[in-house]
Amino acid sequence: MYKRQRPYRLAVDAHDFPLSARFWCAVLDWKVLFGDEEEIVIGAADETAWPGMCFLPVPEGKTVKNRLHIDLAPDDRDAEVERIIGLGARRVDVGEDPGVTWAVLADPEGNEFCVLSPKDSLVD
Repeated sequence: MYKRQRPYRLAVDAHDFPLSARFWCAVLDWKVLFGDEEEIVIGAADETAWPGMCFLPVPEGKTVKNRLHIDLAPDDRDAEVERIIGLGARRVDVGEDPGVTWAVLADPEGNEFCVLSPKDSLVD
């Protein structure tokens, strides 16, 4: 019988991959699960909780808007935005309409991600 695949890991190219891994560990309250000169893998404290993120070194910096991004769903959007900015993120304008219910930020490498308004329930 065919078994459907589930996400295992999100791979992220980064010019400064240790900085990116530290930033996302702080944002997500995750830890480094593995690291060497070719990759750093981060994930939840329970190593069996997937997907994780794998940061891979690349020589070039980011040049265009992401085609894939992360959405975070905190209990308090505004407080989370300020916390993440304090960790090194910055606000970015990607052309969203005024009055949207999310904030667009960029990580230290310039990768965009969204911080959403609170969700009453999330689908499992």
